[in-house]
Amino acid sequence: MIPATFEHTAPTTIEEVVRALGDGSDETQLLAGGQSLLPVLKLRMADPDLLVDLGRVAGLREIREDGDDLVIGAMATHHAVAADPLIAEHAGVLAQAAASVADPQIRYRGTIGGSLAHADPAGDIAPAVLALEASLELTGPAGTRSVAAGDFFEDYFTTALAEGEVLTAVRVPKHTGWGMHYEKFSQVAQSWAIVAVAAVVQVRDGHLATVRLGMSNMGSTPLRAHRAEEALSGVPLESADVERAAALAGESTEPPTDASGTAEYRRDLAGVLAGRAVAGAAGIA
Repeated sequence: MIPATFEHTAPTTIEEVVRALGDGSDETQLLAGGQSLLPVLKLRMADPDLLVDLGRVAGLREIREDGDDLVIGAMATHHAVAADPLIAEHAGVLAQAAASVADPQIRYRGTIGGSLAHADPAGDIAPAVLALEASLELTGPAGTRSVAAGDFFEDYFTTALAEGEVLTAVRVPKHTGWGMHYEKFSQVAQSWAIVAVAAVVQVRDGHLATVRLGMSNMGSTPLRAHRAEEALSGVPLESADVERAAALAGESTEPPTDASGTAEYRRDLAGVLAGRAVAGAAGIA
């Protein structure tokens, strides 16, 4: 199908973006990489009056260090995130998650900010951002504010972005020396995850000192597996308790039932993938 008619503007600064959002109607939408929005437009499931294109805004593709943090511009593509040496060194699970997104064509066009703002609970980027305890920088008429990743996702395709705000950057604390691993299970290559788990662990004296687990497709938003994290903390690396504790990842979740699997199947799968992700992150044979 052909999209309905709309106006298009391509600002070059964030200030111009915010102004365009304020001047537009309720049907104004932002265009980042377009890998989620364009199919929706073609199906006429969205009918905006105005598209505000972020492609020409200077600085939104930058990936840089800022003290103890990495700052990743919202328009950085999945390919750029997957290939960046700073991310590989200090936040490797995010690079792994970005490398698993769809196919090369989509990774070269799709953006990290677009994925997070779209807030599909089956997406790959959010679990890594949650496990890294990143924060998201949102800019609007009142200036820029920071929202913890755990508070950003509110419901299906719903986030803490207020009217007139745009996601401009992801700020990730450096996790230099931590173990990380992304485990994704899907029916075929390039498809959405049935379940995915991002693990970020700190090992000390042969024990799991700190464990953080982000999960996709286990509810109406991306989730942290807090029960499993608590159970894994302090467990010796070579203990069978690692697998038993990781199996708790699916507890107290409400995953969907669909053609790919039932809710019960996803809860069991989350425990299995959490165990693999922790083992991979901690270097457990």
